[in-house]
Amino acid sequence: MDGRHARGVHTRRVTLARAVDIATVDGLEGLTLGRLAAELQLSKSGIFAHFGSKEELQLATISFAEEVFTEHVLRPAFQAPRGRPRLLALFDRWMDFSRARVFAGGCFFTAVMAEFDAREGRVYDVVVRWSRVWNELLGRLISECVEEGHLPEGVDVDQLVFELSALGRAANHDSLLTREDSHYDRATTAVRTRLGASG
Repeated sequence: MDGRHARGVHTRRVTLARAVDIATVDGLEGLTLGRLAAELQLSKSGIFAHFGSKEELQLATISFAEEVFTEHVLRPAFQAPRGRPRLLALFDRWMDFSRARVFAGGCFFTAVMAEFDAREGRVYDVVVRWSRVWNELLGRLISECVEEGHLPEGVDVDQLVFELSALGRAANHDSLLTREDSHYDRATTAVRTRLGASG
């Protein structure tokens, strides 16, 4: 039973890794159990046993993307000192993550937010939740910059959250469109200028 369980866990992770790549290129709506089965040379019934429906597959794909993003971006960024170094580390890690094409179509969440921004349902609700959590995280790190004296008292936190998110999404979009990495460099330069940082 242990061997069967391990194989099941492996199959699920391999399936979700492929699902994330598909979603960043063709959208979450581009995911089907049949397509994954064919591409991974697995039985459709086997994949169905893991997810049960297209919607459950979409939700599991989002969770998997969160896990990968946490490992590549969030955990390393939080090793940086509190305040501006940590906020810059988070932004830099985000840009490096997209630049490296850890997911085939760049930033997973930029892609799915654009795909589901005018929809309703469980997947939309999860995407909105992630967007709010991300903005709250940026807001907390900006507030820490103020507490550490790295940003002035009275800084408009919500405005700065908007600007950082917009710059990151624009860099991801423009780089994918033009196949050029210079957009990431421009975004990081803009963020450093906005935060009054050098280097």
